[in-house]
Amino acid sequence: MDKKVIIVGAGPGGLTAGMLLASQGYDVEIFEKQSYIGGRTSMFEMNGYKFDLGPTFLMMNHVLEDVFKKTGRDIEDYLDIKKLDPMYRIVYGDSGRDFYPSSKHEKMESEIERLFPGNIPGYRRYLQKEKNKYNILFECLKETYLKPGDFLKKELIKSIPYLGVRKSLFDVLGSYFKEDDLKMAFTFQAKYLGMSPWECPGAYSIISYVEHDGGVHHVMGGLGEITNVMAKVIEEEGGKIHLNTPIKELLIQNGKVIGVELENGEKEHAEYTIVNADFGHAMTNLVGEQHRKKYTKKKIEKSKYSCSTFMLYLGVDKIYDIPHHNILFSNDYKNNVNEISKKKILSEDPSVYIQNAVVTDGSLAPEGKSTIYVLVPVPNNTSEIDWEKEKASFREKILNILEERGGLSDIKDHIEVERMVTPLDWEEKMDVYKGAVFNLGHNISQMLYFRPHNQFEEFENCYLVGGGTHPGSGLPTIFQSGIISTDLIVKRDAKDNKQPKKYTAS
Repeated sequence: MDKKVIIVGAGPGGLTAGMLLASQGYDVEIFEKQSYIGGRTSMFEMNGYKFDLGPTFLMMNHVLEDVFKKTGRDIEDYLDIKKLDPMYRIVYGDSGRDFYPSSKHEKMESEIERLFPGNIPGYRRYLQKEKNKYNILFECLKETYLKPGDFLKKELIKSIPYLGVRKSLFDVLGSYFKEDDLKMAFTFQAKYLGMSPWECPGAYSIISYVEHDGGVHHVMGGLGEITNVMAKVIEEEGGKIHLNTPIKELLIQNGKVIGVELENGEKEHAEYTIVNADFGHAMTNLVGEQHRKKYTKKKIEKSKYSCSTFMLYLGVDKIYDIPHHNILFSNDYKNNVNEISKKKILSEDPSVYIQNAVVTDGSLAPEGKSTIYVLVPVPNNTSEIDWEKEKASFREKILNILEERGGLSDIKDHIEVERMVTPLDWEEKMDVYKGAVFNLGHNISQMLYFRPHNQFEEFENCYLVGGGTHPGSGLPTIFQSGIISTDLIVKRDAKDNKQPKKYTAS
């Protein structure tokens, strides 16, 4: 009989692991609390308007392509992926200046010269140096870090000069560019990690390089289609996905996870259990305190967490002439970030992200209409902001910004359907610990070996995937976490001469 693997949660990390293991002969069962596939990488519909719930940027397509290849499939048979140009529009506060970054290098140089003359040599140095840095660091991130001796891995040793322990992301960009506004265009990507560019380790300058090298992509039908087709592959391979089936707790005996108990009282046993639930939520809700030695309640509470987001999903009865992705910086971006990460208060002048996906993908809204997705970085729930009290006035503030600076004139008069999600909703309705949607912070003390391990150090036969383990948050790295944890299981079985017949360790 094939070895059984239970996966807690049908997010992109768990689905990646499920695809790989099911395709290689493992008996895979996924238990998902919600009624839908994908976790934060899912979609929902309101009166003919389709919205991504969470991620809207697709980068590093090769990681996702690799997942499909490992199952013997071609991603093009499952997804229609379009490259965007420009990648996005940046609006600098009330200055009236718009910037349109492109992954086409000649076009980007022209755009830099238009708005920031004299910075083209710095851009060329950026591309050259960051390419080398990316090649080294990505190999480092693909490795596992399970024991102190892993610090001696050649991939990590080669990466040490590039980790940016003493330099922030903003500092690193300062070695290429003169104007702060131009640096911001290459550092706002720290929001994918839920961190401040002035605190985020310099290593993460590779995120903007990934955009400028490979581009930003959209999945036709929405990014939630990624998790939908992953689920399809799992079912094609004989795996099972149980929706509306919450887990009560992990079953633990003598330091080993032997399966799960469902909320309905049923117990499911397996040789391996993969936890794809939000890490902080899983530790404080699915694992009894008496079982945890390292990740105690105190340690979980004292860990550093990313920011949260305030969301508006608007179905409007017109089409706006703005790009697919739009970033509206506040007039004082550094202060805005400081209010989010340190002061933990709501900004009077927040920065706002807008997705206007219908300009690329007309399938997302009724003809002649649009889906407008709005994300505002805000403090996580350690702030104790009273969202029930604040959400109405904050919504009004954001809608005013959309009209005044976002190019969405009179949008308030055109809203047909609307959904709002606050940090409190992320925590209470979607089980995101402290509402920290980008999971554990990515400071040096929570990277690599210091992040919860893929082969979870607390218990035997337990593995982690998702943003709360290595390599970190963001779709490509979450896919990679699924690859890493799968390889650990497979190589363990190969070593024990108990691998399924179809299996080939990667």
